[in-house]
Amino acid sequence: MDVRIGIVQSMKELDIELPDDADRDKVLADIEEALGEEGKILWLTDRKGRQVGVPVGKIAYIELDPPVTDRRVGFGIS
Repeated sequence: MDVRIGIVQSMKELDIELPDDADRDKVLADIEEALGEEGKILWLTDRKGRQVGVPVGKIAYIELDPPVTDRRVGFGIS
């Protein structure tokens, strides 16, 4: 699962690849909890075990990729 975080007053995004076994619901709950507290840092651990910390006051937006089963491949019309 990929997480993209937009940073206030920055044109760049943080793109973090979480481990394949990351629980989407837990990640969402952790993000929501962190965003609810002033001065907190959102910590995420990527596939290589590196920890990335972002001060919640600097977060403009967060995008989570859809679950793998929701991804579509090809040029079919739905």
